[in-house]
Amino acid sequence: MAATHPALSTAAPAAPAAPVLLGIAAALVTVSIWALWIVGMRAASVGGLPLGWLGLMRFGLPALILLPAWGRFGPLPKSVPKTTLALMVLGSGAPFFLIVAAGTGYAPAAEVGVLLPGTMPLFVALFAALFFGERLSADRLGGFVLIFLAMALIGGGAVAAGAGYGRLLLPLGAALWAVYTLALRRSGLPPLAAAGIVAFWSALLLLPLAAYEGVGPILAAAPGLLLAQFVSQTLLSGLLGLVAYGHAVRRLGATRAAAFSALAPALAALFAVPLIGEWPSALAVIGIGAAVVGVGLASGALGRRGTALPKRGAAA
Repeated sequence: MAATHPALSTAAPAAPAAPVLLGIAAALVTVSIWALWIVGMRAASVGGLPLGWLGLMRFGLPALILLPAWGRFGPLPKSVPKTTLALMVLGSGAPFFLIVAAGTGYAPAAEVGVLLPGTMPLFVALFAALFFGERLSADRLGGFVLIFLAMALIGGGAVAAGAGYGRLLLPLGAALWAVYTLALRRSGLPPLAAAGIVAFWSALLLLPLAAYEGVGPILAAAPGLLLAQFVSQTLLSGLLGLVAYGHAVRRLGATRAAAFSALAPALAALFAVPLIGEWPSALAVIGIGAAVVGVGLASGALGRRGTALPKRGAAA
């Protein structure tokens, strides 16, 4: 049976200023969390924490905490096509988590910021144009070009000098998150419910891996590392980050919300100064400025707002 909700619109409809400002605030909270999460994932990779248990921190506890929000919908909401739900889990759940966790073993945090959240808005814009007929205004298209150039300035040299195809897992993760962004917009689910349902299915998928790994690696891990991962994986990424991103997508639209993720590499570079004493290069500083302007244009916050044409809805 066909779904009863409207076809996907990747750009948000005209909205009062207050909801738009709330969407921008939610997007900024999200990218700040992502910048910290990048460092946390790298620390977990270096520290040898088992992926199954790390994933249960990310999804298992949030699924329980968010049960009041998603329980009334159930794990298979009737109003959401099964393919849409599957794409949400694929794009931000256990498959995304495992791919990104593997990728962080091949690249330092600075490169992860460029290859993962830095490239994600480009994938969202590409998929929205290819599959849903969204057309970008000249201002927004220019913003995405600036984002691409910013990513090259911030981390292009390091990426080009690196060896190993493992780094390709990170843009693959970015493409998966772009799929999630569009599927989330298609689902129409409230942010808390969407985050809880994705967490529930992801926890189920990761339980066999955690059982195979056993409790030995967790018991042997340093308590400080476990506490840091609990804060990063459960409280920030698993709860606040997913919910904040859901609010941003609902209020700004998929492509505009995704554009803010290009700030994550810039924030990661800035956070590195006080946290680990790592100063960005001159090119990286220029790239940070380009990223800020590019996000402003691509999100519609700067320049003229493009008028979105009618989109082709996906079949249920």
